[in-house]
Amino acid sequence: MIITLSNHYLAELHKGNIDYTSDVFKIALMQNTFVFNRDSNATWPDCSSGEITDGNGYTSGGGTLANVDLSAIEDDTNDNSVISWDDYTWTASGGSIAARGAIIYDDTTADKTVVCYADFESEQQVDDGSPLTAKNIFVSLRQRV
Repeated sequence: MIITLSNHYLAELHKGNIDYTSDVFKIALMQNTFVFNRDSNATWPDCSSGEITDGNGYTSGGGTLANVDLSAIEDDTNDNSVISWDDYTWTASGGSIAARGAIIYDDTTADKTVVCYADFESEQQVDDGSPLTAKNIFVSLRQRV
């Protein structure tokens, strides 16, 4: 999985507009044809047209992420900072669910700031009755030299 942060998220984070302890973060599945652009996909409304269709166990707007883990936020060995959530599972019902990636966004900010795009690197599909799980959901801020 390849995680790409939105530039808008980085700006909002520096301005203090992102609060991991109280904001609601969502994860939404994206179509195979969706192409993320860190510059222009700044908010959920910028991306929502690329979301998979509502139904078959998936609800438009995505699911709410739970249990943000800020305990290991500083990684001096790898010059990294990591924030993570519990895994999130959708169960296909009445048909299959297929997605190429997922958008994580802050549903509390006024503009619904996109945090990142998680590219699954290929389309993932599950059949009726099977789970599709986004595992190891995290955001990493790595220092670039």
